[in-house]
Amino acid sequence: MNAAYEKLLGGRSGAVGLLVMAALLLVVFPLTLDMFRLNLVGKYLSYAFVAVGLVLCWGYGGILSLGQGVFFGLGGYCMAMFLKLEASDPISTKIQSTPGIPDFMDWNQITALPAMWEPFHSFAFTVLAVLVVPTLLAMLIGLAMFKRRVGDVYFSIVTQAIAAILSILIIGQQGLTGGVNGITDLKTLMGWDIRTDHAKLVLYFVNAALLFGCILFGRYVLGSKLGRLLVAMRDKEERVRFSGYDVASFKVFVYCVAAMFSAIGGAMFTLQVGFMSPSFVGIVPSIEMVIFAAVGGRMSLLGAVYGTLLVNFGKTYFSETFPELWLFLMGGLFIAVVMYFPNGLAGLWQTQGKRLMDKLRGATKTSATATPPEPARTPVRTSPPEPKREGIEPGATLEASK
Repeated sequence: MNAAYEKLLGGRSGAVGLLVMAALLLVVFPLTLDMFRLNLVGKYLSYAFVAVGLVLCWGYGGILSLGQGVFFGLGGYCMAMFLKLEASDPISTKIQSTPGIPDFMDWNQITALPAMWEPFHSFAFTVLAVLVVPTLLAMLIGLAMFKRRVGDVYFSIVTQAIAAILSILIIGQQGLTGGVNGITDLKTLMGWDIRTDHAKLVLYFVNAALLFGCILFGRYVLGSKLGRLLVAMRDKEERVRFSGYDVASFKVFVYCVAAMFSAIGGAMFTLQVGFMSPSFVGIVPSIEMVIFAAVGGRMSLLGAVYGTLLVNFGKTYFSETFPELWLFLMGGLFIAVVMYFPNGLAGLWQTQGKRLMDKLRGATKTSATATPPEPARTPVRTSPPEPKREGIEPGATLEASK
């Protein structure tokens, strides 16, 4: 029981951190924000899946991937394909040249549903594809790179190139993917209208629950022997290899886990926002996702979520308040974090927040255990002693001395 408590919750401090975040996401935000803002928070939390995965593979594993948008987009496209097929029934598309296929296919003179789309009529297959397709791609990339000991900056460049290639491929295959516009006009999930306020509220809570599940799984991994090996590989990879461990397999595993987390976030993004486009697959969104983890703290799973919320809240606030300056303000925020808080919000809490809490606890304990001062007593006045004269005993008379 204690071992599970330590692995899943991270001990007392980890449990408190989870409770605080649960109260914020599940109570404070739903009670204080209107549905439009709450749906925005849900969209931000879908990005947090990617940031949590980056904490595992970058913060602990030392694998900096600049192409996590690839897996985010793949998960989103898998879900969007199912939703688009459901919205493209023959009755809804009867005005098309070929009813029963997505509208962008009809615009591109496609007369039959492509074979790759057929399995996505099944919701079970779609959920399986969301989890398996990005994970398989990550496994192929990991095996090709890590087995050949390609790492550090070279791996980052390769993942960035893969993000650019996939983005160009999606745009080029307009008849299959919707092109630059992506897959839009998504309405229902198995007959349930996902555009209503009630549906958005339900999807928000589902999103938050899945995010907590990923955090708990990440803590379980980090609390196990694998977590210690990841840190050892990050710091002294050659020493771990010489100790007899298969470093490449461990790297492939954690990279696949990060890819799966990203895909879940992409699928939830599609459900909450109602579309998916190649703008979430390319280089720029992938780098932004790395920034989310860096701002929150690349060594903290909870910090990654806070970093994602802070950066996206900043983007929304600055773009609404200072539409001409918001890019400069966001750039200044990133520079300030890198210069003054290299370990992100979690590092700031470790260095300053805990110290302040310890001081407050110490002051509280001191005031509680201090002995109250005794009341002042009125001193009893006594006559001063009679001075002793030389040669004469005190109290003796002059006659006796003679």
